[in-house]
Amino acid sequence: MDSKPVFLVDAYSDPILVRIEGRASFLNAAGLKVFFREMMREGKSRFVVDFKHCASMDSTFLGVLAGAALELRKLNPPGVLTLARIEERNLELIRNLGLHRIAQLDAGDFRSTSRPPAQALPGTKQGEVESARLVLEAHESLVAADAANAGKFQDVLAFLRNRVDGR
Repeated sequence: MDSKPVFLVDAYSDPILVRIEGRASFLNAAGLKVFFREMMREGKSRFVVDFKHCASMDSTFLGVLAGAALELRKLNPPGVLTLARIEERNLELIRNLGLHRIAQLDAGDFRSTSRPPAQALPGTKQGEVESARLVLEAHESLVAADAANAGKFQDVLAFLRNRVDGR
């Protein structure tokens, strides 16, 4: 596994495959958010995120997943985000934040019928305000996914709202 975290994608498969290599965090979540948005704009509505090589993840990354799952549910017919091959610690984080209620969890035996994803999502350079906006939107998505998250992230949300609005 490469030491630099990356998301590998196959935008031509159905479902769209995203494989996490390394850490999934606020440092690399912006590119994934853009990818989800672009794919949905192209009419794609089925995604699988493969966690087999995910070393760790943070709440911003999980908020990006929650935002994508919530947007997919609004489609007609509704789309689906499947989280696959999740190890126990990451599964615990997903369940603690309520993502299992808005995304499908694969039992761990997901097998892709297409080639493995090979295209790396490009990194997205962001300024301080854009980064704060990404983190804010991700955490707002976590609250939208599960109201119990409001208490967990109230201080973060207040700080980020001031940061984004106060420039």
